[in-house]
Amino acid sequence: MNNKMRVNERTRDIGNFLVGRLLPAAKKRQVGPFTFIDHMGPSQMGPQKLMGVDQHPHIGLSTLTYLFEGEIEHRDSTGAVQRIGPGDVGFMTAGKGVTHTERSPKDWFDGKVRTMHGYQIWVAMPIDKEEIEPNFQFVPKSDVPVIELEGLTMKVAAGEAFGLQSPLNVYSDMFMVDVFSEEQNTLDLFDQVKGEIAIVVATGSVIDGEDVIEAGQMLISKMEDECTLELAANTQLLLFGGQPLPEERFLHWNFVSHSKERLEKAKDDWVNKRFPKVPGDDTYIPLP
Repeated sequence: MNNKMRVNERTRDIGNFLVGRLLPAAKKRQVGPFTFIDHMGPSQMGPQKLMGVDQHPHIGLSTLTYLFEGEIEHRDSTGAVQRIGPGDVGFMTAGKGVTHTERSPKDWFDGKVRTMHGYQIWVAMPIDKEEIEPNFQFVPKSDVPVIELEGLTMKVAAGEAFGLQSPLNVYSDMFMVDVFSEEQNTLDLFDQVKGEIAIVVATGSVIDGEDVIEAGQMLISKMEDECTLELAANTQLLLFGGQPLPEERFLHWNFVSHSKERLEKAKDDWVNKRFPKVPGDDTYIPLP
């Protein structure tokens, strides 16, 4: 695996919910424009354990929510209210500043136990888009392009891959693909995606030469034209990446920018409550 790097999840607590953080990693801060990936679950939710992330801010990025199981109710300061389910794509662009909440839907407070499993992903924005007006896009599962190829099912959630184009409006050259194989199979990425490539194993396992990459691990390929993988039966992957942004990005809490000074302004704006608010929501997560 000389031309690839393996990354293990690191557990983080986001309030009633444990997530596994995959990116940024110690030796790799970004893959293409992707700068942050949290793996949520699989976890059993309810009745005492439900998702409840109160109002918090973002700048300079888009957040992409993608679930395999469960549901999240998204609300943000643009006025967007959207229930996101398995296979849907929620894409909130923060631009110059947005706040949002992520909670279990109200009808999940019925005492039943349900499974929650998915990913929360941050995509850094090009410099000329960092300060645009915030917006929210939603692509339902039924509108996500799907291709069946030699026993593999591939859903292009964002960007362009395998000859398909997602309807999601993105701001840089990137891709994110949900891949599932019911049987043992081979995945050849040559000429199917462009740029840096990361492979997140959601379920099952992947064999790369003599190395086995298990669920909860991420494999980053340094060479897009040398990425052929053997998939075990019942393996589900997220492929993501694209062309890296030319400038370094800095992160602080929920803020991403090419400018450290801009991060300081965002911190001050949040402390002094200058960010827009989610309509009807007075919750507030303090700056750490």
